[in-house]
Amino acid sequence: MHIVNIHEAKTQLSRLLEEVARGQDVIIARAGQPVARLSAYQPPRRQIDPPGGMAGEIWMAEDFDAPLDDLFDCLSDPR
Repeated sequence: MHIVNIHEAKTQLSRLLEEVARGQDVIIARAGQPVARLSAYQPPRRQIDPPGGMAGEIWMAEDFDAPLDDLFDCLSDPR
């Protein structure tokens, strides 16, 4: 891991990107305090399906919106 100050990072960005491409992380610091890490891009692990990509895999019950009147009867006071 290589630590550079902001000024050096601005002036040597191409060189720092080459280091990152070789697998090394670069820490950018302001007044000696780390503020950012420059690291290699990692592509997403999983592709996101486009809209409609799960057609035929999802279904909804015919009575999904049926009233739930008796659902809470067990919670009512028996007195």
